[in-house]
Amino acid sequence: MSEFEDICETMKKAAAALREAGVPFLLAGGLAAWARGGPSSDHDVDFLVRPEDVDEAADTLAVAGFRIERPPEGWLVKAYDGEILVDLIFEPTTGPVTEELIARGEEREVLATPMRVMALEDVMVTKLLALGETHLDYAGPVEIARAVREQIDWDEVRGRTGDSPYARAFFALVEELGVVEPNGTGIG
Repeated sequence: MSEFEDICETMKKAAAALREAGVPFLLAGGLAAWARGGPSSDHDVDFLVRPEDVDEAADTLAVAGFRIERPPEGWLVKAYDGEILVDLIFEPTTGPVTEELIARGEEREVLATPMRVMALEDVMVTKLLALGETHLDYAGPVEIARAVREQIDWDEVRGRTGDSPYARAFFALVEELGVVEPNGTGIG
């Protein structure tokens, strides 16, 4: 199996365990974009959970055979399925995970596994607000923007990230590349 296939199997295993336990979660990050036609992700699986649910989510995955680590960063818990990492993120760059954030996601079948998938606008906002002096990699956000540009409300993303100089630089780049029009409309 390829690394991406392994990641997908881990995603399905973790999602099934969380769903069965009744823990609300949201598929996030690159896999959320991939589930809507974006590029495949070879990094890890990101699930968003509310802060009040993170311990139950970690316990659920531990029972399912995942190795749990609680790093000092204080905004996520790591769960390993062999070498494949699942991040249980409860406070991304946009703030604590809320019921409203989860509700904005769409219930989808991802590889025949039902799960709620993060709204693309939220994916892009999270990725753009994570950019900074120590992490300035535009490759992922540009790749996602190219692949799913017609599905994203760019005016909303621009409005929610307008205070970030790194997000403004992203928009200058994707406008120059012809991915997004200056008014925010994706180019088809």
